[in-house]
Amino acid sequence: MTAVLFVCMGNICRSPSAEGYFRHHLKSSDQAPTVRVDSAGTHSYHIGSPPDRRAISTMRSRGIDISGLRARQVSADDFHRFDWILAMDRSNLEALRTLDPGTGAQLALMLDFGANVHGLSEVPDPYYGGQDGFELMCDLLDEATADLLAKL
Repeated sequence: MTAVLFVCMGNICRSPSAEGYFRHHLKSSDQAPTVRVDSAGTHSYHIGSPPDRRAISTMRSRGIDISGLRARQVSADDFHRFDWILAMDRSNLEALRTLDPGTGAQLALMLDFGANVHGLSEVPDPYYGGQDGFELMCDLLDEATADLLAKL
């Protein structure tokens, strides 16, 4: 069993969308029974909240329902439970490195997969922007999660 955790700051935009895309790609894969997936945030701002309504709407327009997900914060136990912990940006990757108790979990940036997607190395946070930011986020995550699954 391989376990993958997607991480952003508040767990209401990028990481639940990554989880949604990864689950979507898993459905059409023979790897589905061998992969466990979740998402979390480095901060506690939105614990228990559903994803941002704009993320839900944008994902739904692409055939993926993330409305049932709820935000949670990364815990020390996650480093024991997950093989891969993928941050959406360098700031969250550094926060994860600070929390890492040295378990051997693979910490990386989400866009280390889907090489050179739109020429970016980080998934920009769409929270304070408009709809175009959510569309870009989804484009990036669709390709990166598909590439991740292919490499697992």
